[in-house]
Amino acid sequence: MERRRVVVTGLGVVSPLGLDLASTWSGLKEGRSGIGQIASFDTSNVKTTIAGELHDFDPENYLEKREARRLDRYSQIFMASAIEAVAMSGLDFTSSERLRERTGAVAGAGLGGSDSFQEGILTLHERGADRINPLTITKIIANMSVGYAAIHFGFVGPTNCTITACAASANAIGDATEIIRRGAADVMLAGGAEAGICEFVIGAFNSARAISTRNDDPQRACRPFDAERDGFVMAEGSAVLVLEEREHALARGAKIYCEIAGFGMSADGFHVTLPRPGGVGAARAMSAALRQAGLAPEDIDYINAHGTSTVANDSTETAAIKLALGDAARTVAISSTKSMTGH
Repeated sequence: MERRRVVVTGLGVVSPLGLDLASTWSGLKEGRSGIGQIASFDTSNVKTTIAGELHDFDPENYLEKREARRLDRYSQIFMASAIEAVAMSGLDFTSSERLRERTGAVAGAGLGGSDSFQEGILTLHERGADRINPLTITKIIANMSVGYAAIHFGFVGPTNCTITACAASANAIGDATEIIRRGAADVMLAGGAEAGICEFVIGAFNSARAISTRNDDPQRACRPFDAERDGFVMAEGSAVLVLEEREHALARGAKIYCEIAGFGMSADGFHVTLPRPGGVGAARAMSAALRQAGLAPEDIDYINAHGTSTVANDSTETAAIKLALGDAARTVAISSTKSMTGH
């Protein structure tokens, strides 16, 4: 039987470059940086005072006030990008019970509700356990983003959350694609969100010596593959794709933006933070994606690199690209949008 093909029919983004797809894309094309001084908390107790924050984000522009108050910031921004993506797709979940049954979602997250976690711990120590917000658990858990998306839109298909740190949203897109390919759904929301700019998270990454302290030059702080890089820059944001089985999309006259041709996943099995030297783990994932797509290395004309702006990642990723693409690695265009959006 011919494999079901998966296409993208909607996109939504909130990022430090803008609160929708158009403004974010414009910022990327212009090469603007969304990194600046942290405004959301007092940074006097942390070494890093810069991050990629969302500017003028108001969850009540997307959700009813009562809805917004029940969600952590990371779920709020996931919903903002999901609402934009669904609107672009033209899907109407009130139109068909079958559509609701054949739609699901997979979202990625690294930390989940960081703000709510910090708030709960502070309340515990300052006011006692009985004063902790009763919604704390549902705000913290990482799968609440997709759980609430299902409630908001009314779909009841396969819904899941991937928690694989930096790879979480990419994993979510791959997992959602496979769900459609195996026939368990016709439509899937896929992407992820993170909102970890709080004193606890910034302080923890400072202790791990992982993030940049280039506080006097925030616009140039995130420097993937640059000899003077000094760590990644924490940021918040969300992006969601509407994935759809190709024939389903064509039957309703949807605009198709691109096709998910191939996906690969692997593990280094090496260290809790460091990639395996030589790039063999990441190369396996790229090679698997090429095989599934039926593409040769020379067919690839652009790589959006993980490009964290850390020595360990950048050197290993460079080696991985050379392993996976061979001679084609010498001519392929490579960049990392993290230089503008942060991590």
